[in-house]
Amino acid sequence: MTNYKAKKSNLKALLSKNGMDLVGLEKNTNIPQSQLNDYLSKKVMSLNSAMTISKELNCKIEDLYVWAAEEA
Repeated sequence: MTNYKAKKSNLKALLSKNGMDLVGLEKNTNIPQSQLNDYLSKKVMSLNSAMTISKELNCKIEDLYVWAAEEA
């Protein structure tokens, strides 16, 4: 069985692609900018945040990160 682990956030690139910054994402999602900053660097998003952000950025949840496959 293969498990997947989020290795790196793609949020910065997705924001750029959509012509948006953290202020705009905060305004449109009601996710605090401090929390969005955490997602840019190290923290993995909750499923609820990932769904909200992916809908706002017109992408799939799995597009929010670079994923690494790990054999179980």
